Amino acid sequence: MHAELRRPGVTLALLWQEYRLSQPQGFQYSWFCEHYRAWQGKLDVVMRQEHRVGEKLFVDYAGQTVPVIDRHNGEIRQAQVFVAVLGASSYTFAEATWSQQLPDWLGSHTRCFAFLGGVPEIVVPDNLRSAVSKSHRYEPDINPSYRDLAEHYGVAVVPARARKPRDKAKAEVGVQVVERWILAALRNRQFFSLDELNSAIALLLERLNRRPFRKLPGSRHSAFEALDRPALRPLPEQPYVYAEWKKARVHIDYHVEVDGHYYSVP
Repeated sequence: MHAELRRPGVTLALLWQEYRLSQPQGFQYSWFCEHYRAWQGKLDVVMRQEHRVGEKLFVDYAGQTVPVIDRHNGEIRQAQVFVAVLGASSYTFAEATWSQQLPDWLGSHTRCFAFLGGVPEIVVPDNLRSAVSKSHRYEPDINPSYRDLAEHYGVAVVPARARKPRDKAKAEVGVQVVERWILAALRNRQFFSLDELNSAIALLLERLNRRPFRKLPGSRHSAFEALDRPALRPLPEQPYVYAEWKKARVHIDYHVEVDGHYYSVP
């Protein structure tokens, strides 16, 4: 029942009707709901959100970074870890990038969609600069390049409200799981390239997604195959090509400047 309620249009009333067809002498509706609510109350003690299949993908960066050593000069750079979690199945994606800047942020989304093999309806990011140019309670200003990516994949971007961590509780838990089961496991290893680090993350990510749930049957992988994967929309024929947007004032010599280069305009 708990899994079925994540499917579009499925309600407790519908499940009760199906239950009574197989059990004519079974519980009445109110007692049927009472049993389900009592069981559901044992899952968690905080605010509980119901996630529909294929609906939301929560994205964020882990608080921890991973040091990567340059083989030539010994310089250490801190790699950022991008984390994405599907709402219904908790299926998780993670990868390391050099920064949280726009090219890496959008590139991680593109690779995440390819990893999932489909596209959700909504992406829920935090209010970092690469996602939101100007935060607002009701109408945040989405970064133009991020909006361009969303239009390419046909997804809606709905940022979590500022200082409302429960809006992105799934991402918070996903980050915590990645830090405990992936980053902590890699704490004593040295990495000399981003590709080497991502290969190690991918191996542990596969184990994480196949690790059995503690309070529910199955795993993230089995829940993804049964719930989210059939509901995801297909990927576009071509992946998103990164582009930046800039407002430029035309100079008196009818040229605009972009990255130190000048282009004439009508």
